[in-house]
Amino acid sequence: MRNRSTLWLLLFFMAVVFLAAGCEKRADDINSTAGDNGASNHGQTQLNDEPFEVTIRHTQIGESKKFRLAILKDVVQQTEADIPGLKIRLDAVDSEVNRKEKLRGEMAAGKPPDIFDVFGSPDSGIYAREGLMLDLTPILEELGLKDKIRGLEPYTHDGKIYGLPSGASIEGFFYNKAYFEEKGLHVPKTLAELEQLAEAIQADGKIPFAQSSKEAWVPLMTTNNLWSYFAGSEITFGFRSGRAKWTDPDVVRAFEKHQEWVEKGYYKPGELAVEYTEMRNQIISGEAIMMMDGSWANSVFRDPVQAGDLIGKIGYFNMPPETEDSPYIVMNDFNNGYGFSSFMADDPRKLQAVKQFIQNFWTEEMQLRGLKEDGVLPALIIDNEQLLDTVDDPLLQDIFNGVEQIDISYPAYDALVQTPVNEALSLGIQQMISGAVEPKAMLEALQRSQDAANTELP
Repeated sequence: MRNRSTLWLLLFFMAVVFLAAGCEKRADDINSTAGDNGASNHGQTQLNDEPFEVTIRHTQIGESKKFRLAILKDVVQQTEADIPGLKIRLDAVDSEVNRKEKLRGEMAAGKPPDIFDVFGSPDSGIYAREGLMLDLTPILEELGLKDKIRGLEPYTHDGKIYGLPSGASIEGFFYNKAYFEEKGLHVPKTLAELEQLAEAIQADGKIPFAQSSKEAWVPLMTTNNLWSYFAGSEITFGFRSGRAKWTDPDVVRAFEKHQEWVEKGYYKPGELAVEYTEMRNQIISGEAIMMMDGSWANSVFRDPVQAGDLIGKIGYFNMPPETEDSPYIVMNDFNNGYGFSSFMADDPRKLQAVKQFIQNFWTEEMQLRGLKEDGVLPALIIDNEQLLDTVDDPLLQDIFNGVEQIDISYPAYDALVQTPVNEALSLGIQQMISGAVEPKAMLEALQRSQDAANTELP
């Protein structure tokens, strides 16, 4: 019996030794693969370096977005260098096609790209509720970025952050400064003065406003600003809740004003067939003098390849209010950005790639580069003096002044209304421009679409 007890004791001791040795080896293996991968990784565990791929869906297509694409490619290259085995595949898709067709279909199928261009509101909220977008809240806290990025509101749903703005923008008028100086014209302080400018330019044989309406959101920049002036900046928030209606008299007046400008010939005939990228050519060629567009368009007018002789001759001003004493109400939002598939959380290596991409993109260096090269206003919180020191371009200075001039800002209409309403509005504005429907009748039909959409709210 004593010999048997001794044998069992020996076997138990050997098992303990082998178990301890196994644990020690596993710990050594983990430690050998854990590198800080550079100080930027915040102690993330580096996993194996077997090849793996991450797809980024972007919308940086065409000459006007070449600087934005160059920045993205540099971020991609740095991220690949930071993570052994990582290969990032760029998938370029037109912005409107991505938002309204391709991404929507992929989300419906439950198969979004790994990283993708996404509109903050309402799109990110819709996809987040379906469990298809990665919750970035703990990642931003880990990287120390949660309180350093502006404009997170459109991507925040139920207290969690589901995307990041790539930058900020405002909407207003670009104009030919050289022409203004030659003709003795001045930046308008009221809508009436803006219309007087349009009359003078038209009488000189020029087109007052460059425009392209093949994509409905382009002319709606003008209408959105008009109804925000006439009916108040808060009214668009009320359509979804039912507190306001598209048939409110001041909203109707805004669409009638836009129709009036069309009928007076302030825009080039045939605008419904003109592509967005062609609109800037009306300014560059000297055919048109002013153009309502987003601040992002400034990169076109600062690029010698695209702007030619107009380099340094283009300025910017906000759409003026009705009276000089009225507040400046201007679209200013952060709705363009990137989202991340929730399925990335299931793969530790892809999750590491997400963190590194975020850390490389949302840096002062890249955000200031985006401002300097592409004219995109930073989403990262950066000292104003540092911003001013970064750029001395007169056009960007005009845009900075435009931001400072804003008394009340509002997000673009398509960040607030439901998709069916946006689609009905897009069709309606194009029909109004063509003369097929009057504003009041169009808005009555639009309100019916709004009522139907409101009944389907969760």
